[in-house]
Amino acid sequence: MADWIMWLIAAGVLVALELFSGTFYLLMVAVGALAGALVAFLRIDLPGQMLAAALVGIVATVLLRRSRYGKAARLEAARDPNVNLDIGQTVQVTHWDNGAARVMYRGALWTVELAPGAPAQAGIFTIRAVRGSTLIVS
Repeated sequence: MADWIMWLIAAGVLVALELFSGTFYLLMVAVGALAGALVAFLRIDLPGQMLAAALVGIVATVLLRRSRYGKAARLEAARDPNVNLDIGQTVQVTHWDNGAARVMYRGALWTVELAPGAPAQAGIFTIRAVRGSTLIVS
């Protein structure tokens, strides 16, 4: 089997593995394998193919790392709905006392504080953050 076909198979396997990982890094290595396939198609020997694949893979990975897709969005756990499933839920507040209230939520009594800029009037509020046993709502 020709070298360039082996490189294409390797790139395909890397793309398939990328689907399970959820990052773009294996995809960048697959781009390097495609470069190796191109160099192999041009009938350059194996060390040249490996060098091209490595260089393109490294450059693609560095470029990805510096792009906005390579930087993970860092949210505080108190505000991240993937960490705390209470965020986004609603609570009914009957009255406020200096920007704080007590409400029943999930079968327990919770302290509720207003987020900056939210009006202190009775109604239904959405949980924006959880700080200890205090719900921050707006």
